[in-house]
Amino acid sequence: MYTISLITGDGIGPELSESVISVLNTIQDKFDLKFDIAKLSAGDLALEETGKALPAETVESIKRSDACLKAPVGESAADVIVVLRRMLDLYANIRPAKSYPHMPALRDDIDMVIVRENTEDLYTGKEFSLGDSSVALRIISEKASKRIARYAFEISRQRNSMRKVTCVHKSNVMRITDGMFAKACTDVSKDYPDIAFEEMYVDACAMNLIRQPDQFDVIVTTNLFGDILSDESSQVVGGLGMAPAANIGDDFALFEPVHGAAFDIAGKNIANPSSFLLSIKMMLDWLGNKHGDSKCIEVGQKLESTIFDLVKTGVKTRDIGGDKSTTEFTKQITDNL
Repeated sequence: MYTISLITGDGIGPELSESVISVLNTIQDKFDLKFDIAKLSAGDLALEETGKALPAETVESIKRSDACLKAPVGESAADVIVVLRRMLDLYANIRPAKSYPHMPALRDDIDMVIVRENTEDLYTGKEFSLGDSSVALRIISEKASKRIARYAFEISRQRNSMRKVTCVHKSNVMRITDGMFAKACTDVSKDYPDIAFEEMYVDACAMNLIRQPDQFDVIVTTNLFGDILSDESSQVVGGLGMAPAANIGDDFALFEPVHGAAFDIAGKNIANPSSFLLSIKMMLDWLGNKHGDSKCIEVGQKLESTIFDLVKTGVKTRDIGGDKSTTEFTKQITDNL
């Protein structure tokens, strides 16, 4: 039995959460994997009702769970996900970018992962005013850099695809901070002689994601660059609707769709739940590896292939040009499982 905390979020979040519950219930019925799902509140609605975007009882429930699924939240997103990342030391942000049929991808053979350091860089929020200037502190440590580099190499090894890690930085300008990050990645690469290693400046990487995205396997980079490049890579494969994400630490992990709460279509039952359902696949992979549970991994692969096969037939929700409601699309997934 796995205890799963589910933050239902704002906007389309509650609708997508019902899709997630339907899929998890189907997995329980058909594959004998058991879940105890705890629905939790965080985000704009929680802020309005309790005065806190991330209530203490939500945090405590998450800490008692085996993993967390988080639906999109509204304007208070930073007060939810950024706080949870730091609180739970979820240092690795994992963003797959994969071509799916009938999506407006640049190519049909893209399959990469961006591994983003999740705890440092400019996102620590250490900013202050100095006279008529504003200053932000950029913190890059050797420990965090080597930790995220090692995670990237392990992912490349597990993927068993191109077996290549690309370290992305800007050390020709930020010689100390990015110089440290680049050196840490280079040092770690020596422990993985079976995996090709290259370095690339962030501007060149941004260009090559458009020009030759099929040449990437695993990209490892810093927090800010990773945030920007992962959104770019999602658009390269057709948009955020098929883009899941994981925030992973040594002992806990949180999984989420990367798109926003889409208040403009909330309540209309037309939102594409695929990115949140693919987040379940990432969660099952993580649980399976953590607990040595091969059934989790097998079911995760089955879920992904079911989504792939469905969209291959041209089935889409109304928000992306199809004719299916969120509920109808989800039912086809559960029926096909």
